[in-house]
Amino acid sequence: MKKWSKRTAQVHAGTRRSQYGEVAEAIFLTQGFVYDSAEQAAARFQKLGDDEFIYARYGNPTVRMFEERIAALEGAEDAFATASGMAAVNGALMSMLRAGDRVVAARALFGSCLYVLEDILARFGVEVVLVDGTDPDAWSAAITPATQAVFLESVSNPTLEVVDIAHVTELARAAGARVIVDNVFATPVFSRALELGADVVVYSATKHIDGQGRCLGGVVLGSRDYVRKTLEPYLKHTGGALSPFNAWVMLKGLETLDLRVRAQTETALALAEALEGHAALSRVLYPGLPSHPQHALAMTQMGAGGTVLALEVSGGQAAAFRMLNALQLVTISNNLGDAKSLVTHPATTTHQRLPDEQKAVLGITPGLIRLSVGLEDPADLLADLTGALNVI
Repeated sequence: MKKWSKRTAQVHAGTRRSQYGEVAEAIFLTQGFVYDSAEQAAARFQKLGDDEFIYARYGNPTVRMFEERIAALEGAEDAFATASGMAAVNGALMSMLRAGDRVVAARALFGSCLYVLEDILARFGVEVVLVDGTDPDAWSAAITPATQAVFLESVSNPTLEVVDIAHVTELARAAGARVIVDNVFATPVFSRALELGADVVVYSATKHIDGQGRCLGGVVLGSRDYVRKTLEPYLKHTGGALSPFNAWVMLKGLETLDLRVRAQTETALALAEALEGHAALSRVLYPGLPSHPQHALAMTQMGAGGTVLALEVSGGQAAAFRMLNALQLVTISNNLGDAKSLVTHPATTTHQRLPDEQKAVLGITPGLIRLSVGLEDPADLLADLTGALNVI
């Protein structure tokens, strides 16, 4: 299995077959498990074998298939699947931190990630320092021996800033801190986070891994020692486990992940190139464009620009809303990574809770629109987008 390519691992890694020899993975939709004897139950609670289970909150055969498959794809030793992407972010951070610890994080983050850092962790006595993720000097100044954890999005939501993972991990390693990378926008297809030195990688499986708008899910990946000794005790006792049915959906999503993401990325680049310079737009943000401030880093770190771009409509929120309401094919929704192209207005949706001053610092302007590119024909998408822009 170690010799398999990513595309092969997405289809086959971690497969467990029952005595019936099914082709599609089985859904073990059960809460608990039966023991042959009281002695066997006692022994299993003392130490679980590689293919033994005691309760669905602790583990399940279908969930374990998903964990092993995504770990093989990511190049991680182990993984723990969670009920949602935010359960994964919360678990990764909370499991390794305590009162008095210090976290350094990029300031450009998804709104819920900022909430976990600034509201929850700070409430429990963790010092949180936010820095400009694109400024190497800011990381150098902030990551000190007093730092226990570093948190960043490899590509930020929604302004698509790209963080130099290798630089940050080098600083963190010297300070003795762990690096947690939220890798949703990079996707497992273009991920090199662990190779570049990250200790922990987090995904919202709700996004590209499911990729078809069906189920919530998340996963945390890292060393076996971290996953089993630090993360698992926290998650299994606080109840953030992924359901077996959702794990089965994610397994099916992984089978086509590479094909979907590469097609979406190709279309995203074509749209970004076609829309750049449009009279109704003040800027087009896409890591795959040479005009992007971190284009060279994105190409080195991921090799592609990803499936999401941001458009800043001239004329502010009113003009942005007119454009959104004029779309006929692209759907207004705050999700991303779907087979359907989705668009949202971050300032009033995903990041609406942030003060206006913070939005301005992050570049989340009233005219900014986030576009998640789907699997539709590129010509149809371009016609819809340009038609809506022409309305304004």
